[in-house]
Amino acid sequence: MGAVTLRVGNLDALIAYYRDVVTLDLLSHDGAVAVLGRGQVPLVILQHAPELKAAEPRSAGLYHTAILFDTQADLAAAVYSIGTKSPGTFTGSADHLVSQAFYFTDPEGNGIELYWDRDRTLWSWTHGQVKMASLYLDPNAFISEHMSPDSSAGHAIVGHVHLSVGDVTSAREFYVNRLGFEATANFGPSALFVSAGRYHHHMAMNTWESSGSGKRRLALGLGQVSIIVPGTDDIGALTERMAHFGVDTRHDGQTLSFDDPWANHIVVRTDTAAASAPVEPA
Repeated sequence: MGAVTLRVGNLDALIAYYRDVVTLDLLSHDGAVAVLGRGQVPLVILQHAPELKAAEPRSAGLYHTAILFDTQADLAAAVYSIGTKSPGTFTGSADHLVSQAFYFTDPEGNGIELYWDRDRTLWSWTHGQVKMASLYLDPNAFISEHMSPDSSAGHAIVGHVHLSVGDVTSAREFYVNRLGFEATANFGPSALFVSAGRYHHHMAMNTWESSGSGKRRLALGLGQVSIIVPGTDDIGALTERMAHFGVDTRHDGQTLSFDDPWANHIVVRTDTAAASAPVEPA
């Protein structure tokens, strides 16, 4: 997964939150667009859109952007930073068996997950489905156990993106049958988890706060989701696949973009294009 683009009303406040509280680096700030990440890896792109209003309640859109840390120590340092500088944005934590996760909401209501994966050899699979749960995870105990004086701003990536959608049946049809992800966990009519390469999930869709919602109106919040593929052959194959299913796409040779059934905008890029592409208006 590549960087997630958010349309924001107060750019300065959101830069301060992701930089000073979540502990991301400000990689660039050019006018109305700020890019934050770790090292040279963009994770969150903030696009100033003060003319837009907040999204309507219970609409489709972003549930959370999930940032994956290499080590528990680096995750603990980020969780500690948020807990001390902006404790009111903490919304929960859980041990998911495959991972340990902490949840927050930024000042404009965009969900964030910060997490660490257990080794893949410890994941349990049955008939192609990965076993996940939501067990109690004490954030203070986690920080005490794993934070160390040399905890630093280590490497991190966007591990997965979780969307709010209107219904899981349509989500499966689009993201599995059309886009080509594999379903890795299914929680009845309420949630679906999908991935490539037997990861526990690169994307998820749920109806917990958006059941029955239709297409999104232009509003603050999610601008676009970025998916990274190895090369142009993958872009070409996906272009043909989406054409076969009648999905409207835009293709420039290195990137392919389209909307899901709820007007969540998806951009698929190659590794090379992701490293050099300018930020598109979302």
